[in-house]
Amino acid sequence: MRSFLVIDVQKRERPSSASPESVLEAYGYQVFLARDKASAGQKLQDVDAAILHLPVASIQMWGVELTEKKEMPLFWWCSADAALSSTEDCEVDVSIDGILAPGMKEHELNWALHFGGKRFFERKQWKSERDQLKARLEERKWIDMAKGILGEVNGIPEAEAYELLRKKAMNERKRIVDVAVSIVKAHQMLKA
Repeated sequence: MRSFLVIDVQKRERPSSASPESVLEAYGYQVFLARDKASAGQKLQDVDAAILHLPVASIQMWGVELTEKKEMPLFWWCSADAALSSTEDCEVDVSIDGILAPGMKEHELNWALHFGGKRFFERKQWKSERDQLKARLEERKWIDMAKGILGEVNGIPEAEAYELLRKKAMNERKRIVDVAVSIVKAHQMLKA
């Protein structure tokens, strides 16, 4: 990661030497600053990650806003004022990949970014696996409903109903779940 989008909605006169822009630029990183959603959206394609210089309560909203447009690692810049304004929000559930602080030396910052990048890819993988499992459960639900309908209509046990469903899918060269959905929907239409 070499370029960052810093989200800082507070209108500061000048960046301090402890601001994320100042620290990151001093360590050789490219930094883009955004103070609102419109400017953040324009700069997203040019960055590797986002650094949120915000109170913890605002992180979730910004995280969703940014990752809907581009999946990337998210870091929280834990400055003294952000930490103080966030003390009552310690239990807020936020999805960030790492915490950065103004006092970090260059090598500490590099390691925090490295581990945060790894955490991002793990989080992305977990989300993908979760979505796949949810899809399989949804498919299983349709198949179970179709087996129940076939068993009831034909007066056969569940195992035979499944075999009937499987053979129909093979004969029609369709996925078993697609055949199951059509059976369930046809049955629901006939009952209505």
